[in-house]
Amino acid sequence: MMLRKSAGILLLVLAAVTVISLPCRSAAQGTDNKPIVSPAATAKFGAVANAPACFTVAVERGDPGAGASVMLARFAPGCVAPFHWHTPSETAMVVGGTLELQMKDDKAFVAHHGDFVFLPSRHVHRATCSAAAPCMVFLSSDGAFDVHWVDAAGQEIPLEAAVKNAKAATKPK
Repeated sequence: MMLRKSAGILLLVLAAVTVISLPCRSAAQGTDNKPIVSPAATAKFGAVANAPACFTVAVERGDPGAGASVMLARFAPGCVAPFHWHTPSETAMVVGGTLELQMKDDKAFVAHHGDFVFLPSRHVHRATCSAAAPCMVFLSSDGAFDVHWVDAAGQEIPLEAAVKNAKAATKPK
């Protein structure tokens, strides 16, 4: 009899806990916690403000203009993103193509499918798609995505000047 009464109380407590926890679980499953499945073939790429036209992105998660985000970036063959930095930290994983990355004052690194790169906030770097096909890269940013172009001295310059400097640096002498 005592066992039956204890089992009944236990079932009542479990039922109460389940009912109480339901609203908490559904609140936690808001838009940030819903699974996202996004085939690359259906990605809708668009231009990025203050970036070369050869660099486009498809936003996979978040809002790059307001906070953290994940984007699938596409660099056209030969696309150069001259030396620049971002306010947030940036994580990159190459999923296609050959992307040459260079950190300021360091040798270039040629990244291929599966290669991973982490760039802390304000770390000056450049990227060039050296493949015959577009370079595809997942970019994850921990804050609002921005681009600050810099010259050889590290001073901020407009995009047009950065692109002009990059073209001049690659011309044969």
